[in-house]
Amino acid sequence: MKNTTNRRNFLKLGLASVIGITVGKELLVKPAHASDLPHLTEDDPQAKALQYVHQAADSDKHCGNCALIQGNDGDEWRPCAIFPGKAVNTNGWCSAWVKKP
Repeated sequence: MKNTTNRRNFLKLGLASVIGITVGKELLVKPAHASDLPHLTEDDPQAKALQYVHQAADSDKHCGNCALIQGNDGDEWRPCAIFPGKAVNTNGWCSAWVKKP
């Protein structure tokens, strides 16, 4: 079962990388600041598809300790590779969550 977990995490990170590379070109031209980005809503179609919530049910698994979050530690809303162009709440969670190495 451990191999399945590692494979699943590898696939999640791979998917996030592809999304980040594809959409990230806009961010390279003009760096995004979390304060400039609109906040992701739970009603957003992509957020619904990934079961995003602003408040994580598990205190050990939240956006603040996810490998996909970007920006400065300490900011309440930060950019995420999964939701380009939007800021996620550091207390939030989605099904793409991957523990920081």
